Amino acid sequence: MHITLEAFGRHKAALACFWVLVALYAAAAFAPVLAPYHFADEERGYSYCPPTPVEFLDNGRLAAPFVYGRQLTFDENHRRVYLIDKTKKYPLRFLGGGRLFTVEEPGRLYILGADSRGRDLFSRLLYGARISLSIGLLGVLISFGLGLLIGGIAGYYGGVADAFLMRTCEMFMLVPGFYLMLALRSAVPDNFNSVQVYLMVVVILSLIGWASLARVIRGMALSLRERDYVSAAKLLGLPDMVIIVRHILPHTIAYSLVAIMLTIPGYILGEAGLSLLGLGIQDPVPSWGNLLSESMGIVHIPFAPWILLPGLFIFVTVVCFNVVGDALRDALDPMMKEI
Repeated sequence: MHITLEAFGRHKAALACFWVLVALYAAAAFAPVLAPYHFADEERGYSYCPPTPVEFLDNGRLAAPFVYGRQLTFDENHRRVYLIDKTKKYPLRFLGGGRLFTVEEPGRLYILGADSRGRDLFSRLLYGARISLSIGLLGVLISFGLGLLIGGIAGYYGGVADAFLMRTCEMFMLVPGFYLMLALRSAVPDNFNSVQVYLMVVVILSLIGWASLARVIRGMALSLRERDYVSAAKLLGLPDMVIIVRHILPHTIAYSLVAIMLTIPGYILGEAGLSLLGLGIQDPVPSWGNLLSESMGIVHIPFAPWILLPGLFIFVTVVCFNVVGDALRDALDPMMKEI
């Protein structure tokens, strides 16, 4: 295993992507502390307000960080224009109200700009990361648990059980994933609250991804069940499920780890697709998918390009997972060849 970790370490891009993912998950975990505002905190008078720079100089002298006030006006084309009002200064407050930083009222701090309701996009991105990133992890853990168990049972027993389980897998794989996802989502009642919708999205995504893994694990189990240690376990009288869980499935971990890393992006994109279509997490609870839905009004993009930032976060996360997954596959390749 030491050799494989060294192999992973040689992939500098993978290490960089790994730490990017660590930073994203850490930011999501500490969103209530890092975000200047609650995700539902809105100020309609600052609709699509551009990013507010933090000032450190006051009349040429170093000062405590502050932001200038903004005044909303309209130009000759009736577009919103936010003028800087240097007569109003609002200092930043640190470690107040359980947040790392915020700004004194009635000032507003928009690090990455505001959305259509005057909500801080930076804060909503942090809170949205908790939804989008956790759905990927939970969904893949559930689907891979199903895939490992069903594939292990099919490969170990063979015969009728194998045929029945594999035909079931093929039924799930026969329907294109996105259409199956939409069909499953249509069965969910519209009166579900955000927590219930979140759980249902996790379940829907889990039901889509388990079949392909189960087929691969089944093939590996067919080979592993002929090993001497499995025969010894049978002679000792161990129950079949104990043999599957303790002596067969652990030898598929190398493949499973790689598959998990390469599958999580699909779950993140699946949630984003549902939310973008209005079928996933509902406003005001943010996810990267429903945050990106504002960019569907293409007329707003030239005047508020920051509304595309959720798409950038999705892109970076997907790329990082794929790069880390590829490096992990190279690192664990000697172990997978032994199976």
